[in-house]
Amino acid sequence: MEDKNFTKVKEFILLGFIVDSRLQRGFFFIFLIIYVISLLGNITVISLICGDSRIHTPMYFFIGNLSFLDLWYSSVYTPKILVTCISEDKSISFAGCLAQFFFSAGLAYSECYLLAAMAYDRYVAISNPLLYSQAMSPRLCTSLVAASYFGGFVNSTIITSETFTLNFCGNNIIDDFFCDLPPLVKLACNVNDSYQAMLSFILATNVITPTVLILASYLFIIAAILKIHSAQGRFKAFSTCGSHLTAVTLYYGSILFIYSRPSTSYALERDKVVSVFYTVVFPMLNPLIYSLRNKDVKDALKKMLDRAKFS
Repeated sequence: MEDKNFTKVKEFILLGFIVDSRLQRGFFFIFLIIYVISLLGNITVISLICGDSRIHTPMYFFIGNLSFLDLWYSSVYTPKILVTCISEDKSISFAGCLAQFFFSAGLAYSECYLLAAMAYDRYVAISNPLLYSQAMSPRLCTSLVAASYFGGFVNSTIITSETFTLNFCGNNIIDDFFCDLPPLVKLACNVNDSYQAMLSFILATNVITPTVLILASYLFIIAAILKIHSAQGRFKAFSTCGSHLTAVTLYYGSILFIYSRPSTSYALERDKVVSVFYTVVFPMLNPLIYSLRNKDVKDALKKMLDRAKFS
């Protein structure tokens, strides 16, 4: 391999879904509607949390940051997906691909850590409700969010630098909507053991470790709930975790499905659908998950609409 002359790739071609032009236009409108709903939903959640003093609590501080991450996460992918659907030019420059990969990885890893921090927040709220505000102080909450961003983008720097120094053998066709890890690894011709070890490290650091922390938090949450004597009290305590548990299941389920397998088992057509779910659909679902199940958010929205109507 060392003697082989490699052709330096200057751009990549994003195939998207290989269908006729009418279906491509159909995908464009579907993705556009999802993106608009995602933007409006996440901006609304952030505005409600910032504007209503009644929900200035640790839980909503984390939910607001989750919406902030989803807002930018979907914006890293969806505009390029929309262009790919309707344009004859499906190319993306090497630098553009690298930037998309870096920011998407950083935001995704940050979200993994943030969901783990939110699980700990729910544990503290249920196990020690009287001291919840003191235990989850503003300083601690800010530190947990800052650590989530820091850990996410440090690991994104590692995986981006290692991936984009691979040799792509002159093949620049990415069978996907965006620059994601599985199709890029498929194009590389010098994926060695050290790179595979790095991928295992990133997976363990950013996905497996937060998953273990979340599972541990929920084990303690279940133990705390079982100590509550009334059935109504147990139901109310567990219902406060319902939205977070739904978000964790959807997000980690799709992430683990894509990235916890060896590269030899990638099936790009199948994985393409799953990756579209967690990059495009999931950021739209989070505001719905946290608003439809949450009385405080619905009350804040009603208050904002009433104020706007009065104005």
